[in-house]
Amino acid sequence: MAGNTLVRSLHDLSAAAWFGGSLMGAVGLNGAAAEAKDPTERTRLSTVGWARWTPVQIAAFGAHAVGGIGLIAANKGRLAGQSGAVANTVVKSAITVVGMAASLYSGMLGKKVGELSQHGAAGATEPKPGAPEELKKAQSQLKTLQWILPALSGAVIVLGANQGEQQRPKNLLDGIFNR
Repeated sequence: MAGNTLVRSLHDLSAAAWFGGSLMGAVGLNGAAAEAKDPTERTRLSTVGWARWTPVQIAAFGAHAVGGIGLIAANKGRLAGQSGAVANTVVKSAITVVGMAASLYSGMLGKKVGELSQHGAAGATEPKPGAPEELKKAQSQLKTLQWILPALSGAVIVLGANQGEQQRPKNLLDGIFNR
């Protein structure tokens, strides 16, 4: 592949997998699991689905790191000389790390919900009345995280698009002269 196509593809496709997987999980998987007739199946099915997605998510994070580091290495001259390039990279890196940590924490909460699935639930992230506090707390946190994760991964994609725009010839010249 020519130029930075390989590392850019690793970077962009892995971010797309993270965004798409987290959004589909929140809307599709958790929504479908909430429709299970047996309340104990609602959290169990959601947990099984997320557990199957976890290896793909981990691979996406690895690919994203390789792609991101590759892009930083390939663009070190532009980063040093173009106004706004370093700020974008720092912000995007910070959001990526926060998002990966939030994804890891979400997985830990999901495991806890799966371990408590025998108590049943109104939905994958909605406890039923009388649920143990530990289950309620984990589901409440997951309910928030299921929307934070696509927002964070979406921000990474938007910042990546901005980096692509920074590489347009006019923006390169403007960024160098404004430095």
